[in-house]
Amino acid sequence: MQADLPRAAATAAMLLALAASGVGLGGCSTAPADPSAKSTSASASAPQADALPSWRDGPAKQAIVKFVSDVTRQGSPTYVPPEQRVAAFDNDGTLWSEQPLYFQFFFLLDQVRAAAPQHPEWRNNPAFKALMANDLAKVIANEKQLLQLIAVANSGMNVDDYDKTIRNWIASARHPKFNRPYTDLVYQPQLELLSYLRANGFKTYIVSGGTIEFMRPWVEQAYGIPPEQVVGSTQAVRYGMSNGKPALVRDPKLEFINDGPGKPVGIYRHIGRRPILAVGNSDGDFQMLEYTTTGDGPRLAVLVHHDDAEREFAYDRASKIGKLDKALDAAKVRGWTVISMKQDWQAVYPKR
Repeated sequence: MQADLPRAAATAAMLLALAASGVGLGGCSTAPADPSAKSTSASASAPQADALPSWRDGPAKQAIVKFVSDVTRQGSPTYVPPEQRVAAFDNDGTLWSEQPLYFQFFFLLDQVRAAAPQHPEWRNNPAFKALMANDLAKVIANEKQLLQLIAVANSGMNVDDYDKTIRNWIASARHPKFNRPYTDLVYQPQLELLSYLRANGFKTYIVSGGTIEFMRPWVEQAYGIPPEQVVGSTQAVRYGMSNGKPALVRDPKLEFINDGPGKPVGIYRHIGRRPILAVGNSDGDFQMLEYTTTGDGPRLAVLVHHDDAEREFAYDRASKIGKLDKALDAAKVRGWTVISMKQDWQAVYPKR
């Protein structure tokens, strides 16, 4: 596996999706931001009736509110003690957008560009030449060489320097469709849901295929989730010296992929409790939802269905990124709650 590439095997598919979207690897359009976003985050002290103002009153919202009410009502047979109220959320496509390419992958490509001056030998690398020329067809044709470039560009530095690199990128990079910072593209209804759950004694975790190193620097500010409550794919790290001081240094190897069947493993290793609530958006979350709902007592699985091409993106079964096929079928059979972004959310993104 290569450095910081949680779904390396799908790289060509991701690039194909980017090509199909008409968005260049290096270019940004000036498309307007979501005009419908008019809500603000709910405070932890807000009355429960007002805790989810960006959610329309429908089956999805009702299922969530009923579940929270059931598990928090003391004396009821469905009551769950606070220490067992664990909620697990996928990140890409569940808490923020993931199209036309996983946001972390945009970061990785920018890392290759930034590292180029220190690697003159890359000039003859066909993947690098294609990337610099924004030639998607040739980039796809040279996937193996591209992964090698990414591995080199995202390893070798100590973890503190890498953390700063991520923070700087998050502060300056902009989404190619909406021309907004990536951290603007978190979902307002999900911010409200996270606050609502925490106000009712839940501990909220991110359980993502993205790497822990990429998510930790910004999730507390964006979601109110501290870095120690992030479960993700992990980069190989070794203890060594950097600038004459002891440091943790990154190696060009991904040691654990927290996606698909890896998610329940990551939950077990990092959390130590089976969630009673899990929220995802793709087949990569199927095993996490299955693992959550097959435990004892009250359980709730939730899927975000991207069906709003006007305000965000519309994709599911045929998508190369965030494919929702097997899990969507399972939801019908197993009674999982499906959120229609178009029908259930009054706003998608926070108001600027």
